[in-house]
Amino acid sequence: MQQLLGSSTLKLLAIIGLLGLGACSTMEGFGKDVESAGNAIEEAAEEASDE
Repeated sequence: MQQLLGSSTLKLLAIIGLLGLGACSTMEGFGKDVESAGNAIEEAAEEASDE
């Protein structure tokens, strides 16, 4: 019984780990999107101040 419990626990931890890796990738993409939006706002502000 304990071996079955250990096997199930190991599988659950592996699934959580894979989901965690996917979330990191998603958050990295989100961070790049936010950075890009920030750069666009900064450029627009600089153009507006030059006028």
